[in-house]
Order: sequence, then C-alpha cells, then structure tokens
Amino acid sequence: MIATTIEAGDDLPLTVPALLRERCSQHGERVLLSCDDEALTYADADRRSRALARGLLALGAGNGTHIGLLHPNGGEFVVAWLAAARIGAVTVPLSTFSTSAELRTLLRGADVGILLAARSFRSHDYAATLRSALGEPGLGAGPPLLVGSVPRLRHVFFAAGGTGRPEPEAPETPEAPDGGVGAAWSVAALERRGAEVGDELLAAAEESVHPSDRLVIVHTSGSTSAPKGVIHTHGALIRHQANLNEIRRYTPDEVLFSNSPFFWVGGFAYALLGTLVAGGRLVCSNAQAAAGVLDVLERERPTMVNGYAQSVAGLPADPTFPGRDLSSIRRGNLYSIMPAEVRPADPGLRHQMLGMTEAGSVCLVSEDEGDQPEHRRGSFGRPAPGLEARVVGEDGTVLGPSLVGELWLRGPFLMEGYYGRERHEVFDADGWYHSGDLFAVDADGFFYFQGRRGDLIKTGGANVSPSEVEAAIREVAGLTAHVVGLEDAARGQIVAAAVRVPPGRHVDADELRRGLAERLSAYKVPRRVVLLADDEVPTMSSGKIDMPALKELLRAAG
Repeated sequence: MIATTIEAGDDLPLTVPALLRERCSQHGERVLLSCDDEALTYADADRRSRALARGLLALGAGNGTHIGLLHPNGGEFVVAWLAAARIGAVTVPLSTFSTSAELRTLLRGADVGILLAARSFRSHDYAATLRSALGEPGLGAGPPLLVGSVPRLRHVFFAAGGTGRPEPEAPETPEAPDGGVGAAWSVAALERRGAEVGDELLAAAEESVHPSDRLVIVHTSGSTSAPKGVIHTHGALIRHQANLNEIRRYTPDEVLFSNSPFFWVGGFAYALLGTLVAGGRLVCSNAQAAAGVLDVLERERPTMVNGYAQSVAGLPADPTFPGRDLSSIRRGNLYSIMPAEVRPADPGLRHQMLGMTEAGSVCLVSEDEGDQPEHRRGSFGRPAPGLEARVVGEDGTVLGPSLVGELWLRGPFLMEGYYGRERHEVFDADGWYHSGDLFAVDADGFFYFQGRRGDLIKTGGANVSPSEVEAAIREVAGLTAHVVGLEDAARGQIVAAAVRVPPGRHVDADELRRGLAERLSAYKVPRRVVLLADDEVPTMSSGKIDMPALKELLRAAG
C-alpha cells in the first residue's frame, strides 16, 4: 500500500531485522542477489549475516555503533550490511573508488568504529590504502587499533574479496612481519569470536532495534568539497522504498538489474533495500568487459533495469550484442539494452526521475511509463508519496508555473540530517530542505530540471565538486584552476580544468593528472586539462570569469 506516514497500521516490517525475518520465512531458498557467478539466497543472507552479527556482538558492537563497509557490489556487502543492521549498528558504506586521503576523511568524519572490507578489488589494494590512510606501516599486530589519524576506529576485518566465496581458513599467526595484514584482522577470525554469542543475545539485539533508529549514513559530495554524511532511519527508508516499489510495480516475481554502486543511495536504497522490501531478486555485475555483463543479463533474465545509463551505453557496441537474448527486459531506464518494442523512440518524452541522497533515493517520479505529449518533454514527474515539493525564488517566495527557482523538499521520508551538523543547519524553521537544484513546475504539478545552483559535475552517475578538484590542484601543484563539467555523450559530463600557469613556470599536464590521481578518485581527475596564462583566461567586464567562454575554450581544446 502507498502510505504518506512511516507507521501506517499495515503489516510492513519497519526495521531491517524484522524485514529479513519475514522475507526469509516467505522466500528462504529464493535468490536475493545474483552477481556474476555468485548467488545469495535469502536463507544464505540470513545464515551468513547471523554468524557475522554474532562476531560484532562479541566485540561489543550494538545499537548506534558505526560500522564502515568497503566492499564492491556483491554478497559480502549484503551480508555485512545485514549483520550490522540486525544488531542496530549504523552502516557507513564507503566508496570503493576512495584514495587513502579520501578514506581517512570518511572514516574520521563518520566516526567509524569498525570497518568491514574487501582485501582488494580490481586494481585496488584496500589493505594498502587503509595502511596509508592510517599512517601505519602495517596491520600485523592484533586489534584494537589506536591511531590518532582516525581516533574512533578500533577494528578492521578483511574478507577474501568481493567474490562472495567462503574465505579460506587464515593461519593462526597473529602478526604479519612484512607490514601486511595478520590473521587477527580477518572476517573468519571475527566469526570465530562470535561462536561464544548465543541465539538469545542476538534475538534480544534484533528486538531492541526500532523504526526510528539510524540505519545508514550515506555520503554525498554535495555542492562543496567536504563530503556530507546523510543519515537515514530504518522506518523512514523502508517505508519510502515500499512506496517506490508500488509505483514501479516491483513485486516478488520481478528481477531487477542495477548497475548502481551499493555505497551510493541509488544502489543501497532503491536497488538493494528495495529488493529486500519487495522480496524480489537483484542482479548486478562487476565484469569489466562488456561481454561479461551481457552474459549476466542473458543468464539472469531481468525484467526491470535501473541505474546509470552511461555505464551500459557501450554494451550495444560489443560484437556479441546483436545475438543476445535480452527479451526478458520490459521496463526501466537503461534504454540502450532494452528490446526495441519497449524502448522509447524519443527518451525525452518519457518521465525521468530525480534521486538524491538526502531524499533516500527517488523524490520526483511518475508511475506513467508511457510516452508523454510534447509539452511535457523533460518532465521529472511529481513528488513521491509522503514528500512535499515547491519551487522557491531567491526571496523565499513560492513561484508559480514555469518560473525557475530552487527545489525545496519536506516530508517524513527525508533524511534525519547530516552527521555532525545541527538540524537548523540542514532544514529551515518550517522543516524544508533547500536542495540547490533549479526546477520549474507546470500547472499540472510536473517538475522540470533547469540546472544546479552550484556547478556540481555529474559524470558517469557520480557527483564531483569543482571546488574539491580545484583545491587538489592547488595542493598538488600550487596552481589556480577553474574546473567545470563538459557535456559528454558517454558519461553525461566530463571533468575539465583550466589551469593558470604563471610566467616562467613549466607544467606538464599528464604529470599533474598523475599527481591528482594519488589524491582523488579516478572519476574526479580531470579528463581534460588546458594550461593558460593569466591573460588567456576569459573574463567579463566585471573581472569575473566568463564561464560560458571558459567552457567553450575547454570544449574546443578537445
């Protein structure tokens, strides 16, 4: 049922432990997650998260403990999240793109006390990244950690990786003299500690979790360089996903493919939590080759597809694509892989969705998946159930139809707030959240995106703050830069930087990018760098940077 309040008097479980119990009783042997060659059933998720939850309880973790997750999409992430949620701990998903500096900032800013991580994924060595983040030569000696750079962090436990396969039995040597990771830091060791915890304690911990308790802190780059930790509670996030499931008709019979990372709100809430609420099956892939992703799609037969369109845009170019049977896909927003009979001839005439971390995923949406009339081109639908939305001018006046202003949101399904920030810093006196997005609304209540008040760059589904990249260039090279987003067919936008080079200074653009790659996630490193003398930077008569002219200059340089 659609409900505009969290407690609606129906039978929907409003905590993750209660929801997991109910779904396991209904669908125990059905698959919850298929990721490449891994299949995790609801019963598997219950059994494995139970063992890990016991280990966490043995450490003293419980309601309110902040537990970081550094895993790619897959069973290890799901099991770790469920284990933390079962005991009332607050999950803090961490980007697998993080550099050591970014990881240190996230761990410290979110007061993470326990970190559950993959040892490595693709080219990332997370043990090495963490050692660098902590400023420690190794993780050889056993816990607890006592490190000034991340003072709340006491325990780190590494799984075998993002594969979801059982972790090999670790040797009993507690130390790793080579500066590596000792056996005491393994998930297997944590689970062995949990053997001393009985069913009664775990059951009591689960019963002590309430809908108003914090479930997750999801980070967003926002419109400034400092990442913001967005807090969501069990009841609000579950009810919101239940409403969205009603709108998109996500039932236990559906199979959802999503390419959204679980550490961002689209993957965590709209895909993963939404699947648990629906009792459906979620499909994902970490394959780097297009053929590998297509293998998963063809084998798993998803009925719905959702996520970042740019991430699948290259799949039709794979030579095997014409022979693939993707006829099971009937709905979604990844149009490039949908069969011709359900793919829109003009995507601009289909309603889009607006999602934001602060709104627990989608906040503007429409249940009408058909083509719209021309006058509704570019519509993002209406506010999701339980959310109010208005378009407001700079003077605080609510604007009428077709006038452009800032989108404000209010309702019980919005975030609790930003971690470490007072409520009055996040919401106004009447409870409105000022989004920073510019919209217009028509006479029928449909919303149309017009841009962003800040100049946030959206590249491949990820948000990049220009000020963060500019600050990194100052720190790496001591140079002033102007960073903007340029339109790109494959990624939506790319990050581009105009770097001011003073007379007599030699700068190598490739060397600068290599230096930035040590401080920034790969998607934040400018793909285009143009070196300019001060008098080559376009300015207006006021002396301010002429941003349209600067973008044109950067565009022409490509």
